[in-house]
Amino acid sequence: MLRIRSHAALLGVLMLFGVVSGFGQEVIKLPPPKTDGGMPLMQALKERKSNREFGAEKLPMTVLSNLLWAAWGLNRPDGHHTAPSASNRQEIDVYVATADGLYLYDAKEHQLKRVLAEDVRATTGTQPFVKEAAVNLVYVADLAKGNRKDPAAIEFYTGTNAAFLAQNVYLFCASEKLATVVRASIDRPALAKAMKLRADQKIALAQSVGYPKQP
Repeated sequence: MLRIRSHAALLGVLMLFGVVSGFGQEVIKLPPPKTDGGMPLMQALKERKSNREFGAEKLPMTVLSNLLWAAWGLNRPDGHHTAPSASNRQEIDVYVATADGLYLYDAKEHQLKRVLAEDVRATTGTQPFVKEAAVNLVYVADLAKGNRKDPAAIEFYTGTNAAFLAQNVYLFCASEKLATVVRASIDRPALAKAMKLRADQKIALAQSVGYPKQP
């Protein structure tokens, strides 16, 4: 029989099983990702689609953990990720906008670090549905990591690398019956200001994720 000896331990167990969200903390240690099971790849490809209508339900912490690992988690001991990166520069950072605040995904530690306490979901895109999605992922290229100088090369590689992550998310959402859509329609200056990004951080794409809106 499992004995819980403290409130902190109880909270950790509840977060592990997705009973409470854990949002509001400065650092959220995500549950270990479940890397077996799921829908067969060919079926997920068949089911992959964009959906712009989202329900109000939050994603359980276990689902969010699996989602972020699928997008950009570490899948090998040498620090490589679930998505490729040109020249292995790994310049894409994944920001997670929820009703509880804005977080940065730390793939190495598989945890979320809070950046802002306010809800910036509405700022992550120009369409009205973005504020309704449980999660909006913002793919940000840290140009200090990439060390690319040519503007055309920056545009090409950052867009391509972000698209790899977005497709991983599409396939995960197909497997989990979640709604998602990748978006380029963003007021980038306004969002960069809201996110307090540096001048050498470039917003590449955003992607809304949530449960489908029920009829």
